[in-house]
Amino acid sequence: MLTIKELCEELQISRSTFYDWRAKQRAPRCIKLPNGDLRIRRTDLDNWLDDREDANH
Repeated sequence: MLTIKELCEELQISRSTFYDWRAKQRAPRCIKLPNGDLRIRRTDLDNWLDDREDANH
């Protein structure tokens, strides 16, 4: 599972962009841990990226 920091580094986005996407329900599915931290499963990120793939390629 990825942390928010790892996700942002991989996608080359800022934390604020991630939280903006999350507020607009455009971010990958997240798991909220009991301490409030968020994690993203690798498979959820891969599926999310696949859903955004340009159909022309």
